[in-house]
Amino acid sequence: MPKKFAVFNKISALRERYYKIATGKEALIALISEAEVAEQVYNSNAIENSTLTLEETEKVLLQIDLDRFISEREMFETKNLARVVSYTEKRAKEQELTLDVILALHKMLIANIRDDIAGRFRMHEEYVRVGSHIAPASKEILTRLEKMLAEYHASSHENIIRRIARLHLIFEHTHPFVDGNGRIGRVLNNYVLIREGFVPINIKYIDRSKYYEAFKEFDEKGITSIMEEIVAKALTNSYHKRLAYLEGKSIVTLSAYAKSNKLSHSNLINKATRQTIEAFLEKGIWKIGV
Repeated sequence: MPKKFAVFNKISALRERYYKIATGKEALIALISEAEVAEQVYNSNAIENSTLTLEETEKVLLQIDLDRFISEREMFETKNLARVVSYTEKRAKEQELTLDVILALHKMLIANIRDDIAGRFRMHEEYVRVGSHIAPASKEILTRLEKMLAEYHASSHENIIRRIARLHLIFEHTHPFVDGNGRIGRVLNNYVLIREGFVPINIKYIDRSKYYEAFKEFDEKGITSIMEEIVAKALTNSYHKRLAYLEGKSIVTLSAYAKSNKLSHSNLINKATRQTIEAFLEKGIWKIGV
């Protein structure tokens, strides 16, 4: 528990530092958010087994032809999710998260992919499975999601990390849609973070194994510890990145930083992974502001 409090306090300090420096720099903040869309889309889709690389994702969003054939589904998954991410950035502060908002985001995500299931929850005999987990029956969905939102809003006195972790795990355990649950779940994380005055997070594809461990831990034990760790590190990473830019630091790769300061690169990578130094992962490369 003391370790968790230390993490919570660290994020609170980063958030306070961010707000102090952010005033008057709205244009730069918007540029950072816009530049992150492709990375958000790539990681979220990759977790769901998309074959597109980050570079290919960027090309699709810029409407640049790819060097290989990709399915129409992957094309729409990429463009639709980018639209949802951008929409969330703009609308989260204006509207409280409700079931209607969740349905609207899903409709936007699944449009032109499976219009028959877009913008509606599972019904009748529609079941879904993730690994060995079979999601609850469709008749339970509304009750579970209403309770999820009620618990989230009622826990405003608790730390945001724990609240986000629990919201995400309950949503994914419920798996209310026939398709698109993972992508919408990760969008919802950012919807509530932005709404509550935090910066958005990007759960990385490279953390997929641990991410799925978090679901297993919750399904089997009802515990949120692993997901809390994932969310906390992602949020710390996001603040480190924004602060490096907003504070006008020179952004260098961690390898270049290690070389110029005669430090062990592997040791710095370990510290960066644990987020004990102000490094951040950008397009798969560890960087730091100096």
